[in-house]
Order: sequence, then structure tokens, then C-alpha cells
Amino acid sequence: MLTAKDIMTKDVITVSPDTEISKATRLLLEKRINGLPVVDEKGELKGILCQSDLIVQQKKFPIPSFFTFLDGFIPLTSMKQLEKEVQKAAAATVSHAMTANPVTVSPDTGISGVAALMVDRNFHTLPVTEKGKLVGIVGKEDVLRTLLNQPEKEE
Repeated sequence: MLTAKDIMTKDVITVSPDTEISKATRLLLEKRINGLPVVDEKGELKGILCQSDLIVQQKKFPIPSFFTFLDGFIPLTSMKQLEKEVQKAAAATVSHAMTANPVTVSPDTGISGVAALMVDRNFHTLPVTEKGKLVGIVGKEDVLRTLLNQPEKEE
């Protein structure tokens, strides 16, 4: 059975939490990748920065809706969530725009497990970690390539 370590990219392009957003955006576009693992100086995974994290910067934020109850105003949206979205939109460094504590797989995770995570959670990129350290990355293209190596089914 194929595992993440069989298909992962081992030479991973990464950024640090202090990397400027413009530099990270340039890397994503120039390298034609969907996600950049964010690692500290020890190589420990701190987060992941995906194209969708940066697209948030173009989003317009609705003003929270309120309703009254017993002469009081009650917001219908979470202020904490609104604060997170505003922080992402105004991010100058990767640490403010990244998704912290991303979902990861281990090198021994089977391809079916990787594929299930990608489909069920709509992930395009999954960091591969071992003992908290980044050892590789698996993208949707890596999973698709495994289909090319399978014998064709007769109809």
C-alpha cells in the first residue's frame, strides 16, 4: 500500500512566521503551489499559508447584524470570528494570515487516508510531519499521479 512518504515532496518550500505577505504571495504564484508550510527556526510546523488565506484580503466584511431583546442589542455574529477575519485581511506577515495548527498526516498515512482528508475537508495541501517536524508535503497532484501508475481497468 502506498503511503504519504511514497508520494510526498521532500524538498519543501517553506516560509517563517515573520515572512512578509508579499514575499509569500510571490512564492505561491511563481512556484505554482497552493500552500506554504510555516516553520520556525527548529523546523517545527507552526501553520500553513494557502492561497485562500490570502484571498481573504480581498474580501469585504459585512457589518455585524444586531437584534434587540429586552431593550438590549445582541450581535448575531461572533466578535472573535470577525476579529480573526479582520486580522487576516490586514496581515502584513505570514503569522497573521496563516492557519495555525494545520491538519497534518504522518509519513505512514495511507493514500486512501490522505485522499479522504483532501476530499472531506477540501484540502489541497497536507503537511507531512514526524514528531512535530515537517518532513514533506502532499498535494492533490501527488495523489492524482498515483492513478497513472495503476493498471487500467478493463470495461
